[in-house]
Amino acid sequence: MKLISSLALLIVFAFSALAQKPWTPAGMIKYNRLTGAIISPDGKNVAYTISVPQMEGEKSEFLTHIWMAATDGSSNHQFTFGEKSCTNPQFSPDGKWLSFTSARKEDKSQLYIISMTGGEAQQITKMKNDIEGYEWSPDGKQIAFLVKDPLTESEEKDNLEKRDMVVADDYRNVHLYTVAIKNNEEGTHPVKRLTSGNFHVTDLTWSRDSKTIAFTHQINPSLDQWTTSDISSIPADSGIVKSLVAGKGSDANPKYSHDGQWLAYSSDGGEVKWAERNTIYIIPATGGASKKLSATYDQSFQILDWSPDSKSILFSEVYKTNRVIYSLSIDGKPKMITPADGVYGSPSFSKSGDLMAYVYQNASTPPDVMVMNLKDLKSRKLSTVNEAFSKMRHAKTEVVSWKSKDGKYDIEGLITFPTDYQKGKKYPLVLNIHGGPAGVFTQNYTGASSVYPIQAFAQQGYAVLRANPRGSSGYGADFRQANFNDWGFGDYDDIMGGVDKLITDGIAHPDSLCVTGWSYGGYMTSMIITKTNRFKASMVGAGVTNLISFNGTADIPGFLPDYFGGEFWDRTDVYMKHSAMFGVKNVKTPTLIIHGEKDLRVPISQGQELYAALKKLDVKTQMVSYPRTPHGPQEPKFIQDIGERTINWFNEICRKQDEIKPVKLEKK
Repeated sequence: MKLISSLALLIVFAFSALAQKPWTPAGMIKYNRLTGAIISPDGKNVAYTISVPQMEGEKSEFLTHIWMAATDGSSNHQFTFGEKSCTNPQFSPDGKWLSFTSARKEDKSQLYIISMTGGEAQQITKMKNDIEGYEWSPDGKQIAFLVKDPLTESEEKDNLEKRDMVVADDYRNVHLYTVAIKNNEEGTHPVKRLTSGNFHVTDLTWSRDSKTIAFTHQINPSLDQWTTSDISSIPADSGIVKSLVAGKGSDANPKYSHDGQWLAYSSDGGEVKWAERNTIYIIPATGGASKKLSATYDQSFQILDWSPDSKSILFSEVYKTNRVIYSLSIDGKPKMITPADGVYGSPSFSKSGDLMAYVYQNASTPPDVMVMNLKDLKSRKLSTVNEAFSKMRHAKTEVVSWKSKDGKYDIEGLITFPTDYQKGKKYPLVLNIHGGPAGVFTQNYTGASSVYPIQAFAQQGYAVLRANPRGSSGYGADFRQANFNDWGFGDYDDIMGGVDKLITDGIAHPDSLCVTGWSYGGYMTSMIITKTNRFKASMVGAGVTNLISFNGTADIPGFLPDYFGGEFWDRTDVYMKHSAMFGVKNVKTPTLIIHGEKDLRVPISQGQELYAALKKLDVKTQMVSYPRTPHGPQEPKFIQDIGERTINWFNEICRKQDEIKPVKLEKK
C-alpha cells in the first residue's frame, strides 16, 4: 500500500511539475501564432495558418504555413511546406482548389493555387510587387487582386546607378487586376489590369454574378488619407469606373448581398474622426440612395458577409473586453451570435450559412480553430496549436471595474494575479497601458509571446493591471471620443483609479508599482512619470513624448490635430500641456526606453528626446534601440529580449523581495 501511495504521489508530482513549469519570455517566444479560419464552401474543411518562430543561428523570423482541419474532427494536418512562408489561404467557390500567397519562387509574394486532392502548387502570377489582397470570383474563373504600381525601367536604372533620391509625397498607388484560373495556349495565366490613375485601391469585393468588382479607394496611400475613401465599381472584364458611394469622410468595407440586390458598406457619415463612429449602410448594388441601418454597440466593426437569405449582415466587433460576432437585420437591431465570453476572431461562413469557423481564445485558453453550427450554436474544437501551453498552470485573470474620478464612467480593466497569489498578501504591480489611444485590452491569451509577457510577469510575482480608460474602444463611440483634447488627464485619472482600487483591495503594494506601455501606452507612461513619483520604475515603449515634434515627423500628421482641435502652431500651449517633455523636470522614476529604429509611426527621436533629458536630469535611465524594427517588433529574438529587459528592469528597481532573482537574458 505504501509503495502504491508513493507511486501515486510521484505521478501527481510529475504532472504538478509540468503544470508549474515557469513562464519566461524565452519559453513564451516558442508560442505558435495562429491566424485565419477559412471554411470551405461545403463546410467540410477549414484552412488556417500557423507561424512558428525561427531563431537558430542568424535567423530571427516567423515561418508561416497553412494547415487543414476537417470540420467533423476526423483530421488536422499541415498542408503547405518549405522554407518560405505560405499565407492568406482561400478556397475556390467549388472547393476544389486552395489559393495562397508566397514568395517561394520569386522575390515578391505571388498567387498560387493547389488542388485539394494534392499535388504541386501552381504559380499563377508573376508581378513585380507583392500581392496585397485578393478574392475569387463567385464563378471560380478568375481571381481579383491588388498590387502596388511597379518602378518604370528608367526608375530601376536610376536605382542601380545610385540615383535613388526620394521625393516626399511621390506616391506609388495600389491598383486592381484580375488573373484567369485557366491557362492559355502558352501555359500562362492571363493577367488583366482593371484600374489606373491617381487613386489608391484598398479593398475589393465581387458581385455575386461575377460581372462586377466593387472596391474602396482613396486619393493616395498616405495613412492620413483614409478620410477620402470612397467606393466605386468596375466591370470584371474592364471598362469605366463607376462611382457608387462618394460622401464626405470615409466609406469602405463593401460587401454584396447573396441575392445580388444590395451592397453593404461602412461609413462615418462625414463625421471624420480618428476615434471613429461608423455605421453600416446599404445601397442598391448598381448604385442609388443609401439606407442607414441601426447603430452597432461600439460603432467600430468589420463587415464579414451577408446571411444566405440576404436579410442580415454579419459583422465582428469588440464588446467591452470581448470580441464577438453579430448579425444585423436590414430592418432591425444587432444581435449577438456568439457569447461575450472571450475573443472570437477570424470568422468565416460556409456557403449554406449553417457553419461558422473562427479562432477562439480567452485569457487562459490558447487560440484554436473552432467550428460552430449556427442552428444550435454548438461548437467543435478542430486544432491543438499550443497544446503544451494549455497544460501549463496559468495565473488567473479577471475583469475588474471602478468608477471614474469625475463620476462620468464605469472603467473596466483586466487584472492578472501573481501565479501563487494568496489573498491578503500585497504584491508588486505592473500597470500596462494599451496603444491607440483607441485600442482596447480584450481577453486575449495571456501566455502568448509579447513585448509584455503577462504570464511571465505573474510568474515573477507581479499583479498586472491592464486598464481600458476613456478613449478606448469596446465601450461605444462616445467613450472612445471622450479623451479629445484631454490626453494625459482624464485618462490618467481613469488609469490611476484602477491602481488605487487594487491598493485599497489589498492586492497591490503601494511601494512596489511599475508602469509600462507601447505607443500611446508609452505616451501615457511618459506622462504618468511627470505627474507622480508613485511608480518606482517605468518602461516607455515606442512612446510619444513631445506632441509638437511628433506631429512634424510622424507618418500621420493629421492625427493629433484631430484629437486636439488644431495644429500645434495654433494651439501651442495645449500641445505643450499634454507633452511629457514639457514636464520632464518632474521625473524621478528610473525609466527604460525602448524604440524601433525604423519606426515611422512614432519616430525614434521621440524616445531619444526623453532619454537625453533624463540623462541631463540625472535620472536613472537606459535606452535600447532595435535595428530593422518598425512601430511593433516583428523579430522573435527582439520580442524575447524586450520582455526580459523589462522584467529585469522592474525586478532590479521596483521590488524589494530578495527571493525573486532577475531572469537571465538568453542569447540562444
